Amino acid sequence: MKKYFSLVTFSHTIFAMPFAFIGFFLAVTTTEYTFEWHKLVLMLLCMVFARNSAMAFNRYLDRDIDAQNPRTKVRDIPAGRISPAAALTFTLVNCALFMLATWFINRLCFYLSPVALLVVLGYSATKRFTALCHLVLGLGLSLAPIGAYLVVTGHFALLPIFFSLAVICWVSGFDIIYALQDEDFDRNQNLHSIPSKLGTVRALNLSTFLHVLSAIFVILPAFFTTVGIPYYIGILVYCTMLVYQHRLVKPDDLSRVNFAFMTTNGIASVVFAAFFLLDRLWIR
Repeated sequence: MKKYFSLVTFSHTIFAMPFAFIGFFLAVTTTEYTFEWHKLVLMLLCMVFARNSAMAFNRYLDRDIDAQNPRTKVRDIPAGRISPAAALTFTLVNCALFMLATWFINRLCFYLSPVALLVVLGYSATKRFTALCHLVLGLGLSLAPIGAYLVVTGHFALLPIFFSLAVICWVSGFDIIYALQDEDFDRNQNLHSIPSKLGTVRALNLSTFLHVLSAIFVILPAFFTTVGIPYYIGILVYCTMLVYQHRLVKPDDLSRVNFAFMTTNGIASVVFAAFFLLDRLWIR
């Protein structure tokens, strides 16, 4: 179990999971639908199964690339701790469990489950042909708030889309920063990424622009539904973490990329979601 947790980098669930809670409780508190424990459990299972399959497939598909990259050759498959066949089997099992869980939610979620899997699994191949791979990763994680909203309601709405757009821009922006570590490697291996395409300075500028958009999208819901003081505090913390992240990483100093990637973004998502949930209680 410890090996598989390492394979899927389970700690990274702090990025998408908080926004899934946002989507779920947004539906509960802004529609006629009420809270149901079994739906919350099924939503959490879907998040875990989808992420497990996406990360395991990424490690499986990139195993040869990871083995050549000094930064990633210690990952589980190139290091020999998990076999490629085991990683692929783990992927398929989690895909099946994800679709099974959606069957017990509602028909719309079940019918859309192959589309969701196509997005989250398809990301792993995009670095081979497009520098927009970061946006595809953002798209995959952005399904969390919309999907969680659908778990409760079974239909689409505008509000969760704002949060999904915030996630796309946020994740794409910090993934560009993370990819700065592999700029030279990607270029030498003919792999596509924003840093290898634009260079460090312009990549950071694009990341900044995406994070400005993300900040705008977390502000917009305040104009379409009632929010209280906790929500605005959450926005302040979220935006502060985005700004701090960009102060940590400089074109001539990438030594704190991992801290910017993991710590600041983890704080941004978890604290923002916590204040969102507090706000839902505040206005009830």
